[in-house]
Amino acid sequence: MNRDVIITCALTGAGDTVGKHPDIPVTPKQIAEAGIDAAKAGAAIVHVHVRDPDSGGISHDSALFREVVERIRESDTDVVINLTAGGGGDWVPSEQDARVGGEGTDMQTPEERHAPVGALLPEISTLDCGSVNFGDMVYVSPAQWLRRQARLIKDSGVKAEMECFDLGHVRFAKRLIDEGLIDSPPLFQLCMGIPWGADADTRSLTAMVDQLPAGANWAAFGIGRTQMPTVAQAVLLGGNVRVGLEDNLYLDKGVFASNAQLVERAATLISLLGARVASPAAARERLGLRAP
Repeated sequence: MNRDVIITCALTGAGDTVGKHPDIPVTPKQIAEAGIDAAKAGAAIVHVHVRDPDSGGISHDSALFREVVERIRESDTDVVINLTAGGGGDWVPSEQDARVGGEGTDMQTPEERHAPVGALLPEISTLDCGSVNFGDMVYVSPAQWLRRQARLIKDSGVKAEMECFDLGHVRFAKRLIDEGLIDSPPLFQLCMGIPWGADADTRSLTAMVDQLPAGANWAAFGIGRTQMPTVAQAVLLGGNVRVGLEDNLYLDKGVFASNAQLVERAATLISLLGARVASPAAARERLGLRAP
């Protein structure tokens, strides 16, 4: 069991949740304010996507990331910033020609995915460690692209958070470590319940945890109604946790959540299990992060 638990809050994501929740953070100001509120509620880390302020859709605009980061930092809120670098991998085959991407396809090179990270130098950047059927699309992240992206993250001095959606992703992440592309200690995020990756159940999470290298730091999250059960399971297995509106919109059945409320619920659950919530300073020390 983990007695000192790091909470990450994933603030908005890139999913089609605008219109499904009345207060999904969309603008940089809204996303930054959600991050500040989550930190005050107990999150040591905030995981940041940005959205097009007009449409609410996916955006990779470095200027939007910059505004979010600057607003959080200028607020004097002590929180670790984790920028996504997993955008630009969505492939939807065209109905007319499967050799080209259809509506919803959004592809970027490793260099394009890394651009906001390289410009802003957050403490953590995600690295999605493999391709996967992701609902009705395919998330594309081939091995050679991942090696290039891992090198970019390492050379920038940012900690890679290796997101793994299935056992094969853990296997490849360990290869990246063996090849010297990931700084020690390695950091894993185990992503549970995404259709059609690993299921959000005890056996699947335990199987992934059992394959992690000795000395690795890790967290896990589950989507939707599995969010809080995954919090409990991760703590019991010795890990850290992630919650937030990227992964789940509800506090209770039919009750919309805020990011801060989800962090508070996770913190309460952690306390009831006999553990405590780690501070940002403790998270930096344990994860081996450079100074912000």
